[in-house]
Amino acid sequence: MAADSLLWRVGVSGLLVVALLKVAVVPLGSWVVADLSVGVVWFNAMDVMVWALVWMAGWGANSAFSLVGGYRFLGQALSYELPLMFALTAPVVAAGSLRVGDIVTAQEGLWFVVWMPVAFLVFCAGVIAFSVWGPFSSALGRDIGGGVLVELSGVDRLLLLAGRYALLSAGAGLAVALFLGGGSGPFAPPWVWTLMKTLVVLLVFVGARRVFAVVRPDRLVEAAWMVFLPVVLLQVLFVSLVVVGR
Repeated sequence: MAADSLLWRVGVSGLLVVALLKVAVVPLGSWVVADLSVGVVWFNAMDVMVWALVWMAGWGANSAFSLVGGYRFLGQALSYELPLMFALTAPVVAAGSLRVGDIVTAQEGLWFVVWMPVAFLVFCAGVIAFSVWGPFSSALGRDIGGGVLVELSGVDRLLLLAGRYALLSAGAGLAVALFLGGGSGPFAPPWVWTLMKTLVVLLVFVGARRVFAVVRPDRLVEAAWMVFLPVVLLQVLFVSLVVVGR
C-alpha cells in the first residue's frame, strides 16, 4: 500500500499551525491576538489536537516504524494529559477566570509560581511532552529508526521539526502568563518582560533534552498517574482552600 499523502502532510504541517493557534491567546504585554474568555480551555483544546496530528504523521507514512512512533505518542499523551489539565486548573481557580489576561492581572504583587510550584513544574513537563521533546521523545526513538521522522525528508521534515520548536515556544509563553506574572517587571515595557521570561523558560525546555534520558511510555504512565496526578490534585486543593479562605 502507498502512503496516504494527504493524511501524512496534514499531520506534519499541522503541528506548526496548532502552535500558532496556541500563541493566539497568550498576551504579549497588553496585546493579544485573541482575548478569549476561555483562553485556557482553548490552549488545552489545541493540545489535544496534537494527539491526532502526531498520530496522522505516523500513520500516513505507511511505515512500520513510523506507525509505532505514532502509537507511542498516543500512549504518552494518555499519561501527561490529565496532570497537565489539573496543572492548568490551579491558576484558573486562583484568578477565578479562564481568560489568560485575567490570570496575569491576578498575579500583581505575587507570581503564582511562588505558591503553586507543583502546578508550574507539572505544566512545564506537559509542555515538553506535547512537543515530543527531550525525555518525552520516544515517538522519535532511535530504537525505531526515528519513529515518526523515519520517512520524512526535505520540507516535510523541516516542518515537523519547526512545529516541535513552535510548540515549545507556545508552552513557554503560556507558562510565563499563568505562573510568572506575564509582563510584570521594572524599568521595561510589559512586552519586553514577556519576551525575556519566555526566552528563559524556552532555553530551560530546550536544555532538558541534554539533562534527562528518554522515558518509556509504559514507565511514564505509571509515574504520571500514580505520582504526578495525585500531587497536582493536592496542589489544586491547596489553591482552592486559599481562595475560599480569602
